Amino acid sequence: MTTGIRLTAMRPEHANQVLTIYQLGIDEGNATFETTAPTWEYFDSNRLSDHRFVAIDEHDHVLGWVAAVPVSDRCAYAGVIEHSVYVHPDARGRRIGLALLTALLESTDVAGIWTVQSGIFPENTASLALHTKAGFRIIGTRERIGRHHGRWRDVLLIERRSPAVQ
Repeated sequence: MTTGIRLTAMRPEHANQVLTIYQLGIDEGNATFETTAPTWEYFDSNRLSDHRFVAIDEHDHVLGWVAAVPVSDRCAYAGVIEHSVYVHPDARGRRIGLALLTALLESTDVAGIWTVQSGIFPENTASLALHTKAGFRIIGTRERIGRHHGRWRDVLLIERRSPAVQ
């Protein structure tokens, strides 16, 4: 773990910092199709409470976060979730993203979740490298899946299958 950084469960007192980091990622243009961060109420009600973490520095500043949502309410997909991980631009390069992903994967393995997936813009090479280090693989390209700032964007679908769930 990065020196001076601790991971903890995401709680309401982290809301403003989490949403600020989310908006910073949105503003960079290669993190999501979203254009603005949601309200905390929406964010909180849609993310799985057992699978969201923040990285905090020695001054209690949130440096990054990871959270997940169910892929479907159909029972066949009960063990499949989609995640997001964001690190504050000033905190990148300190292995915070990897620590957050590792915490998420440990919690999902224990919970019996067999697939953790996400969609990443091909241009987001840092995120692709991070996910490769964490054991994810690219399973396909969703070509021209959506318009973003007036242009069509591809999304790489990535997944990590749990070695703990048989």
